Amino acid sequence: MGHGFLSSWRGTRPERTPEPALAELLAECGLLRELAESTGVRLDDTERSLTALDQLLPRWRDDPQVSDWLGNDAGLYLGTVLRGTVPGTEWRLDRHGRPRIVLPGGRELDVTALGHSWADQGSPQLATAYLTATDG
Repeated sequence: MGHGFLSSWRGTRPERTPEPALAELLAECGLLRELAESTGVRLDDTERSLTALDQLLPRWRDDPQVSDWLGNDAGLYLGTVLRGTVPGTEWRLDRHGRPRIVLPGGRELDVTALGHSWADQGSPQLATAYLTATDG
């Protein structure tokens, strides 16, 4: 999932993908959900689940390919939690087809960059990124 990863989704142009359909697609986070399930973490699209993910031992860091995919998924999951818990938050694709979360005040977050940083370095923690987004 890299640069412009949604540009060929179902034959639509990313900037014309309806936000609810985009949100459904981005919420899949298959690798992250698989990892969470295998460790007994329940991903229920709440801040509490972000805290549980932050507490996992980062065994995926031994495999750069897994870490890359997991970083994408972690960022998309963070965005999914924000969209579901902060009224008025929406997904938007930038001109390169990369997902951004847009908070009610218009502030945009590159959640996949946050997810990659979490997967690679453990910082910022997902719960901290959530709190920062909702406080500021």
